[in-house]
Amino acid sequence: MARRKETKVDHSAFDRAGARVFDNPLVTEVSDSYLEYAFSVIHSRALPDARDGLKPVHRRILYAMHEAGFRPDRPHVKSARVVGDVMGRYHPHGDTAIYDAMVRMAQDFSLNVPLIDGHGNFGSPDDGPAAARYTETRMSREAMLLVGELGEETVDVEPNYDGSLTQPTVLPAAFPNLLVNGTSGIAVGMATNMIPHNLGEVVSAARWLIRHPDATLDKLMEFVPGPDLPTGGLLLGLDEVRRAYETGRGVVRMRAKVEIGPLEGSRGRQAITVVELPYGVGGEKVIAAITNEVNKTKRLTGIADVKDLTDRENGTRLVIECKVGVNPQALLADLYRLTPLEQSFGVNNLVLVDGQPRTLGLKALLEVFLAHRYEVVTRRSAYRRRKREERLHLVDGLLIALLDIDRVVKLIRASEDAQAAKDGLMRKFKLSEIQAGYILDTPLRRLTRYDRLELEAEQEKLRAEIAELSTILDDEKVLKKLVSGELAAVVKQFGVPRRTTLVDGDLKEVLAASVPAGPLEVADDPCQVILSATGLVARTAAESEEAAEGRRRHGRVRHDAVRAVVPSTARGRVLLVTSAGRAFKVDVLPLPVLPEQSGTVSLRGGMSAAELVPLEPGEAVVGLAPLGPVAEGSPGLALGTRHGVVKVCAPDWPVRSDEFEVIGLREGDEVVGATWLTDGAESLAFLTSGASLLRFPAGLVRPQGLKGGGMAGIALPDGAQVVFFGAVRTDDLVHGEPMVVTSTGATVKVTPFAAYPAKGRATAGVRAHRFLKGETDVVVGWIGPRPVGSTANGEAVELPAADPRRDGSGFAVMLGPAVVGHQFDRE
Repeated sequence: MARRKETKVDHSAFDRAGARVFDNPLVTEVSDSYLEYAFSVIHSRALPDARDGLKPVHRRILYAMHEAGFRPDRPHVKSARVVGDVMGRYHPHGDTAIYDAMVRMAQDFSLNVPLIDGHGNFGSPDDGPAAARYTETRMSREAMLLVGELGEETVDVEPNYDGSLTQPTVLPAAFPNLLVNGTSGIAVGMATNMIPHNLGEVVSAARWLIRHPDATLDKLMEFVPGPDLPTGGLLLGLDEVRRAYETGRGVVRMRAKVEIGPLEGSRGRQAITVVELPYGVGGEKVIAAITNEVNKTKRLTGIADVKDLTDRENGTRLVIECKVGVNPQALLADLYRLTPLEQSFGVNNLVLVDGQPRTLGLKALLEVFLAHRYEVVTRRSAYRRRKREERLHLVDGLLIALLDIDRVVKLIRASEDAQAAKDGLMRKFKLSEIQAGYILDTPLRRLTRYDRLELEAEQEKLRAEIAELSTILDDEKVLKKLVSGELAAVVKQFGVPRRTTLVDGDLKEVLAASVPAGPLEVADDPCQVILSATGLVARTAAESEEAAEGRRRHGRVRHDAVRAVVPSTARGRVLLVTSAGRAFKVDVLPLPVLPEQSGTVSLRGGMSAAELVPLEPGEAVVGLAPLGPVAEGSPGLALGTRHGVVKVCAPDWPVRSDEFEVIGLREGDEVVGATWLTDGAESLAFLTSGASLLRFPAGLVRPQGLKGGGMAGIALPDGAQVVFFGAVRTDDLVHGEPMVVTSTGATVKVTPFAAYPAKGRATAGVRAHRFLKGETDVVVGWIGPRPVGSTANGEAVELPAADPRRDGSGFAVMLGPAVVGHQFDRE
C-alpha cells in the first residue's frame, strides 16, 4: 500500500503505466492531491462530462486544434500532425487511441453533428479508416460552437500532464453535445452508452425547460419523442424510450428501413431493398449474416441473391432478391429476427457531474447542460463588461486630454522624462496612471477633431454595452432569455430534419404486430384485391395462406367502405388507376393480407395506395382492374372524368411497361371513377355537383385504345362538375338492389337506383337531390349496392333510410360522410 506524504510526484507516471494507483510500482509515495488526480484518471478517462458531452481525449483534440488554428476557414492539415500535437501537449497516450477518437468525431454515421471536417478515408461501419498519415482534418463549423468562447474566461483551466501548459477542464459548449451526438465508453467497473438525438428537438426541450423549470418528463417528450440516429431507420417501442429518459437506463430496439417492390428487370419477382440501416450496423455485416443463415444454419429460405448497391449518389441500398412465390413480408420478418437488420441499443446515461459518475435521465441531463450555459454566459458577460469598462476608462481619459490638448502638449514638452510627464498628467488632469500612460502612448495622428467624434461615439457605445451586460448579470430572467435565444440561433444555423422514424407503443406488442400471418411461400391460388374508399389497398388470403376461421364480426369497423373489388391470384398482378389517368401494374403478393374473419371486411390493416405507386400531389387511386386470365372476356375499363367525359379503354395493356396512361385528359380535367366491366351489361352512371344523375347502357360507348380521349358522357351546365362515375349492375342478386347516395354536407339522401330512368349518352340526366335553402352543391355522391359512409379516417358514418323520392331533399345530419362505398362481407 502506497504511503501518503506531501511530495512532488511525476503525474505522467500513472498515465504511462495505466495501472491502479495503489498497485502502481512506479510510485511509492503519494500525496492527497495526487489521489484526487488519480481518481480522475481512472474514472474520467472514458466517461463524458455532462456539461460538454466530451471525454478528455475528445476535449483535448478540439482544444489542440483550436489553439493551433486548424479551423473551418483554414486549409486541412494532416491528421498525423494533429495527433502529434495532442499527444505531445495534452494527452500522453498512444497515437492510435487519439486517432481513433478523432476519426469518430469525423464520421457522419456515428455523430449527428460531426465535430471534425475530414478529407480522405475516415472509415465506414464495416471498415476502419486510412492511416493518420493519409487523411487530412480540421475543425467543423459546429465544433467552433463548443470552443468559441474559450478566450473569454468562461471555463476553468488546469495544468496539462507535465505542468508546462494549461487546458480547459470543460468546453463552453453552445449546444447540448452529449444528447445530440451520444457517446460510449468503459471505465473501471462502469460504462456509458448514450444514444444520439436530433439537435432541433433537444434544443426545443431545453428552451421549454428554461421557461418552465418544473416541466414534467411527458411534456419534454413532446419535444424529444425519441432518439434520432445518424443512419435513420426505425425505432420501436417508445415505452422503453420513456423508461430510459426517466431512469437513465433502458433498451431500445432499432430496425432497418426497407422498401418492398418488384425486382427491376424481372417479371413477378419481389425484392426487399434496405435503404437505412440500424445505428452502428454496416452492409457487409448484414450480408455476412444473411449468407451464414442461408448456407450454414439453413434458417433463412426464400432468398435468391443479395447485392450491395450502396454508393455516394444513392446512399445505402442492399437488395435482397426473393425467390418466385415467396411472401416478402414473411421473409422480412425472418430477416429482422435472424440478422442485424434489427438490433438493440442498451442506453446507460452514466456521466460525470462535478467529477462524480452519475446516471441521469433526460430532464437531469438538460438541467446540467443549462446550468453550465448559465455559468458560461455569466462569466462571459462579466469578462466582456470588465473589458469594456477598461476600454471606457481609457477613452474617458483620452477625451479629457483632447478637451485641453494644448495644455497637455505643453506639459509633455516641458517634462524632463516620460515618468515626469505621466505624473504631471495625473496631477493636473486628475487621470489614473493607466489613462496617463495611454495618452503618452497615443500617436499624434489620433489627436484630431475627427478622432474626437469617433471617441465620443465609442464612449456612448461602450456605456450602452456595459449597461446591457450589467442587466444580464443582475437579472436572471434576462440571462435565461439570452441563453434561450442563443440556442435557437444554433438550431436555425445547423438544425436538420429528423432522420429516424419512431414506432409508438409497447415494444412486445409492436414486435408481435410486425410478424405477418401466413407461410413464407404462397401458391398461386385465387384471391381478391380490395380498394377502400379511404385509399387503402389489401388482398384476401389465398387458399395456401388461410388460417382457422375467426370469430364473426358484429357491427361496423373502421375502413369498411369499399370502393372496388377485383379477382386475382396470389402471384398475379392488378392495375391501379389514378385520377391523373395513369395506370400502374402492381404485384398482389406484397399487399397486406386481411385477417381470415367472417363478416364485414375492413381494410384497417391495408396499405396506403401512395405507398404502392408514385402519386403526384393531389393525385389519388380511383379504381382497380384485373390482369391476366381472370380479365379475359371483358370489354375493358370504364372511366369517367370531372368534366363529364366517358371512355371504355380496351384492355390492350403494354407488355413491357408497368406505368402508362389510359386516357388522354384535357387540361384541368381528372378521372373521378374507373370501374372494370365484366361483360358490358352494366349501366354507366354519372352524378354531378348540381344533383343531376345520368345512366345509360355501357354498350353505347365504343371501346378505345390507350391514347383515346373518350367521348361526351353527360352534359354539364356552367359551374357544375362530376362527383361520381361508375358502372352499376342491376342484376346482382347476391348484393341486392343498387342505391344512390347524395350528400350536401348538411343533408344526406339514399334513393333506389331503379327510380332513375335511363337516358341517352351526352344528355343532362334527371335531378337526384332537391337543395334546401343554403345548399348549393352535392359534395359526396355514390351509386352501388349496400352503401356505407365513413369519415376520411375510416370512422363509420350512419346513412339515413332509403327515400323512394328521386328528387327529395334528404335528411338533415350533424355529420355527413366524407366518403361512401359499399359493404363487403365474407361468409
